[in-house]
Amino acid sequence: MPVALVVLLLDITLIWHASRTGRLQPWAFIILMIPLVGALAYIVVELIPEWFGSPSAQQARKRMAKRLDPEKHCRALCDRLAGSDSIANRATLAAECLKIGRFDEAERHYDHVLQLPMGKEPAYALGKAQAQFGLTRPADALATLDDLKKHWPDFESAEGHLLYARCLAEVGRVDEALEEYHALSAYFPGAEAKVRYGMLLHMVGRTAEARVVLNELLLQMRRAPKYLRDAQAEWLAIAEKQLTA
Repeated sequence: MPVALVVLLLDITLIWHASRTGRLQPWAFIILMIPLVGALAYIVVELIPEWFGSPSAQQARKRMAKRLDPEKHCRALCDRLAGSDSIANRATLAAECLKIGRFDEAERHYDHVLQLPMGKEPAYALGKAQAQFGLTRPADALATLDDLKKHWPDFESAEGHLLYARCLAEVGRVDEALEEYHALSAYFPGAEAKVRYGMLLHMVGRTAEARVVLNELLLQMRRAPKYLRDAQAEWLAIAEKQLTA
């Protein structure tokens, strides 16, 4: 039997299976557009984890599926919102839009929620500011964060504090940004705040201080468990590059 015919029969079989199990989107498109490779991807992502069913296999399936179709979860959340336009559903969709870089949609959803009587929550205001920053509008994000602090003075968020420092730096209020980074680096979980602090110090010519901040971070992380170092690998690499620049 010709190889092309075998591939065609395999593709048809897998598309039929995908349609029967509710996986037609996006697998039919992938299988048809990338003959054989698409079929093998379907087998690896969908069938093998289903056959073995271990938690690790299921996690691998989810990671692979997300890479192949990063907006699948977002579409499901859109369908859920269409069925029930609740604050929880809209806020969940907004958060997913942030994750996949659909910042304009995220901002619209957070705006909608914040205008509702039961939707006035600091976490939603922070989400709106994150969306505005993602849209390269740091001044708007800064205004949203200032308004957040005004209405919820007791709200605490390390991510929000980091965003505030980044906004200050982006709008040219560098001295204020350095003050915020200095305070933030004392408690922020992870290496990002200290690395950004060191980079900003370096940018304004305070090279010696930048080296102290980055060297202290690297020394601290060398003593940390491996899983923590692995989780912060990207920021540690940036710190090392800054020190050799």
